[in-house]
Order: sequence, then structure tokens, then C-alpha cells
Amino acid sequence: MEFGIAMPTDAESWRLAERAEALGFRSAWFYDTQMLSADCFVAMGAAAMKTRRIRLGTGVLIPSNRIAAVTANAFATLNKLAPGRVDMGLGTGFTGRRAMGLGAMKLKEFEEYIHVMLALIAGETVETEIEGQRRKIRLLNPDLGLIDTRTPMRLHLAAAGPRARALTARLGAGWINFFSDVPAAVAMLGEMRGAWQASGQPGALEATAFVLGCVLEEGEPYDSPRAIAQAGPRAAVMLHRAADEALSGLPNISPVPESCRAAVEGYVAAARGFEPKDAPWLENHRGHLMFLKEEERPFVTADLIRLSSFTATEAELKRRIGDLRDAGYTEFTVQIVPGQEHAIEDWGRIMRAFR
Repeated sequence: MEFGIAMPTDAESWRLAERAEALGFRSAWFYDTQMLSADCFVAMGAAAMKTRRIRLGTGVLIPSNRIAAVTANAFATLNKLAPGRVDMGLGTGFTGRRAMGLGAMKLKEFEEYIHVMLALIAGETVETEIEGQRRKIRLLNPDLGLIDTRTPMRLHLAAAGPRARALTARLGAGWINFFSDVPAAVAMLGEMRGAWQASGQPGALEATAFVLGCVLEEGEPYDSPRAIAQAGPRAAVMLHRAADEALSGLPNISPVPESCRAAVEGYVAAARGFEPKDAPWLENHRGHLMFLKEEERPFVTADLIRLSSFTATEAELKRRIGDLRDAGYTEFTVQIVPGQEHAIEDWGRIMRAFR
């Protein structure tokens, strides 16, 4: 099993990618969340110039936020700076769209976008809709060497539902899975494998596990200051989802454990007071996966952190990661929270146990 890191993008994320490479991580994934963090392609370009081996990926890019031609060009540009090290991670959208009060994009539009993007990178002329009209487009000057469309890049899709998994399989793409519960993650991998086999793909499935958490010291509580800083933002995602459902009518795929129900309901009640009233998502998603807001802290309990994040002692985390490896996950990726970059050393120590 390989190991990677993920991060809410900073213009200087190259520093974390550089350290990850020195520690032996295979991948660095940059979040594409325009309303919350820095531009991923600018930061990945800087990281490409500061590293030599580590793979650089979008984790994940949301098609509705960039037209396909722009994305194809951006990936090909990055590919010239880091040939053979580029991972094109795409998804229908959660954080990057909900920060604007939107649900996930339609799968049909998602598939069309990927088709156009890949065709452009392959040098094809493709017809697509631009400003309500069908137009034929093509990258016109790849032969000038300003970009690299020849060196292969890997496609990965974040796919939670059965139709999205089927699309992942049809495209022969890598699969990205965000989760916190190992048994559920193993079950989801089984479903993804079923789709992979049904599609007749000849190669092996590449499955990347995305988590966020904290490596606890023996006896350290789940709500210690360190755990709150490193894992609290992941626990708050459950609060954000519940508020999105209650205030904006967006679907919630995170069942609320009974032991955390009072905390979640308390946050939703508080969220009803968010301003502006016609855009509660602005406050709800501020700091999403980055930091805890002051008004969230009372609702992020030790139990919520334990159940919603990859937070445990080193021995327990090694057991969980071993279970994921044995189930067939090929990469374990952990998000590093802004301001907690030193946590990469803890996860690097765990990674070395699997070498």
C-alpha cells in the first residue's frame, strides 16, 4: 500500500508537498475549493518545481467550476512541469459547490465533461456546448511544446453512488473514496469491484482511501486540544451536512449516530441563526475541513470525533490501515489541516511501518 497526503490548498502548499516527498509519500492531493482555499493549479505548479518524485493530483476538481477546455489546458500545463506525475482527480462536487449553496452536478453532465476533457488532451476535435451553443473545439498548438499532452496522466473519480462507480469502471479510472468507518469502506470497495468486473476492465482497480484524523498518544482523549485542531474539522462535516439538509434541502448521506444526535441537532438549531438568512451556506461552510469556527466548538464532542474521523492511537490506526490494505485499497491518503502541518510527521511514522 502507498501513502499520500491531501490538503486545503495554500499558495505555498509546495512546502508541505516537498516535506511529504522527503518522508516518502507517493502523492500530494490539492483541494479544488475556490470559495475556501487557494487555486490548486497555481499551487501544484509551484509544487512541481520544488519536487521531483511525488505525484500531484486534484483531490478533487469539480467540473461545473471550470469549463472543460480550461481544465484540459491546466492539466497539460502541469504535465509539462511534472511529466508522469499528474493525477486528474474529479468529482461531482461537495465542498466546492455547497460553499455556493449548490448540490452535486448531474452525472450525465459530469460524464460529458470528462469525455471532452480527455478528448482535448488526446488531440481530438470535439463538439461541446459553450454558452448555449454547440461548438467544435481543439487544443490548437500542442506541437509547440508549451504544454505536454503526450505523457500519460492518471484519471481518478470520487464516486459514492452506484451509477458513478459504474462510470468509474467504464472509464478504467482510479477510484477515490472519502470515509471514516473501515467496515463501511471495505463494503464500498466490494461494490466498486463489482462494477469494475461487470465493465470487463482488464487491469486492476486502483482505490485511494481519503481520511482525516489525529494520531493520539496513549491515554489522550478524543477531544484533546490537538485532536480538536487536527480532527475537529472532519467531525464538523457531519454538522455541515445536517445543516445543509435542514436549511437548504440538500441531501445528507451521513447518518447521525444516536450518541451524537443531540450535538448535531444543537448545531442545526444554532445554524438557523446564520446570516444572511437567504444564504446560510456562507457561514455553514466557512472553515470546512480547515478549522473549527467558534460557534461549532460546543457541538464537536469526543464521540463525534471518534465516530467521524480517523482518530485513534498509533497501534489502532495501523490495524485499521492494515485492514484497508488487506481489503484491496492501494493508497491511504490523509488530509493535513492548515496550521497543523507538523502532523505529517506522525503519519509518516505510521507509513514507515508498512514499508
